[in-house]
Amino acid sequence: MTRKRRSFTASQKAEAVRKHLKERIPVSQIADEMNVQPTMIHNWVNTALAQVEHAFDSPRSAKTQSSKRDDQLQALRQKLGAKNEVISELMEENIRSKKENGEL
Repeated sequence: MTRKRRSFTASQKAEAVRKHLKERIPVSQIADEMNVQPTMIHNWVNTALAQVEHAFDSPRSAKTQSSKRDDQLQALRQKLGAKNEVISELMEENIRSKKENGEL
């Protein structure tokens, strides 16, 4: 008989992390309440702490990063277009020279 794997919502995970960090409730007690292994709570805490810098991102910095990404993408597209033009010119020249030499 297989047991269905339990899943927790983001709000449930956040509440468990808040209990541990803000209210100083031990991980073992939270794990007992939620009927999970303590390592799962530790993983949630580590995930939250790894992403804490995103809480301080301003909307302006996100727009700036998006703008930089768009500029880079546009530059790469132009570069790719230029390379395609060079390749097509070289192929035309190669075909022309083969015809002159009688290879085609």
